[in-house]
Amino acid sequence: MTSLLALDQGTTGSTAIVFSSEGRVLGRGYREFTQHFPQPGWVEHDPLEIWQVTVAAAREAIDSAGEEPVAVGITNQRETVVVWDRGTGEPLHRALVWQDRRTAERCRELEREYGPGFVAERTGLVWDPYFSATKIEWLLGHVSGLRAKAEAGDAVFGTIDSWLVFKLTSGRTFVTDHTNACRTLLYGIDQLDWHNELLELFGVPLVALPQVCKSSETVGICDPVHLGIDAPIAGIAGDQQAALFGQACWRPGQAKCTYGTGAFLLMNVGADRRSQAEGTGVLTTVACDQAGGPAYALEGSIFIAGAVVQWLRDGLGLIEHAAETENLARSVADSGGVYFVPALVGLGAPHWEAEARGTIAGLTRGARREHLVRAALEAMAYSVKDVVIAMEQASGVHLDELNVDGGAAANEWLMQFQADVLGVSVARPAIVESTALGAAGLAGLAAGVWRDAQEFAQRRELRWFRPEQLDPSFYAGWSRALEAALYWARRPLKSE
Repeated sequence: MTSLLALDQGTTGSTAIVFSSEGRVLGRGYREFTQHFPQPGWVEHDPLEIWQVTVAAAREAIDSAGEEPVAVGITNQRETVVVWDRGTGEPLHRALVWQDRRTAERCRELEREYGPGFVAERTGLVWDPYFSATKIEWLLGHVSGLRAKAEAGDAVFGTIDSWLVFKLTSGRTFVTDHTNACRTLLYGIDQLDWHNELLELFGVPLVALPQVCKSSETVGICDPVHLGIDAPIAGIAGDQQAALFGQACWRPGQAKCTYGTGAFLLMNVGADRRSQAEGTGVLTTVACDQAGGPAYALEGSIFIAGAVVQWLRDGLGLIEHAAETENLARSVADSGGVYFVPALVGLGAPHWEAEARGTIAGLTRGARREHLVRAALEAMAYSVKDVVIAMEQASGVHLDELNVDGGAAANEWLMQFQADVLGVSVARPAIVESTALGAAGLAGLAAGVWRDAQEFAQRRELRWFRPEQLDPSFYAGWSRALEAALYWARRPLKSE
């Protein structure tokens, strides 16, 4: 049997899955690793621990599958930066994680000096410590002797994919792919390569950065001392772009939404960067076409999705289990006029209002817990619609279907309501590990497991939710509640 190993290296743990060429899961391994918080707002990982748990998870998956994979695909937490000695392979500092906020003031300084258009035009992104460049700049300024080593090419920087490829090949291969490079603030989104002006701005030597490759191509061979296999590493993609590929979203207008703690929506807009995303609240990023080469996508991050259900359970005690929400939502004809804007940590795309807070509007004496639970689920669907509208405005591309995954996608009432709100069909795959499947798909294409991406996609089994007519006043009510939340956030307090 032909099989593929997907390494899914996430923020809190590493998952490894062996897939058959038919898309079945043959073996699985998982290991968590330590989170380090040296100061408030600082988040770090130990790169060697990430490497060790990834190897352990991979060996477990291969052993349980009883198959030797013919190729390896890697998908990873994006934006996190590792710096290491190229000769010894030893880290020179803990990894600075995408959640780390230590460079927030530096980003504010850059925005004041250059304005938002400077970075949006060159990278499709915004000035934010989320991205990698200010982390690299911080390391260069705070690790003794690092700048001289980097300028000599003896110290190198990479996202997690680069680190794992380097280690798996015992230091022979130093690469990244377009989907990870585009999240660094150092990559020109039009020329699809490192941007000299940005490298100079942040003081990053080109010699210290990896070569940028396609997401589907053989970049190196695993040293068998690590995983017991000498398979080619043939697929690399950042986690959200890997999920987009795993959901077979290769045509303009195709999109996927991952419903986790938050919700992450990516929409393919094709080979040409037609986006006018600046000012719309969505970002431009690089995704994959059918051959694993670069294509463009718009991305929107919603801070709170499944986390609102956790809050209903743990914060308010309205439910005991997340699965209860489906029957509670079905038990009432509507939300009773109740709207819940779950801005518990501010609002993300497309509003980007850090000072917003959770708002419940429309309460009456007739409101019951069923109405609040339903309003919380409805909020996920409305939030996705807000992002879709912004994406369509930015790109001129109309959404024709939405592919979904993540924990909340198991709620069939929510998925039907999402289809109704958007007015397009929603497709949920039988295999919900879309991120790992995307990495396996990219590797399998390069290794010749499938003739083309369409053959890979034919292995997917989908559950479809077709849109039904929805009263337009429902979404209008949500917009009113959202305005109230934004007004509360932006209205200055008046001192007596």
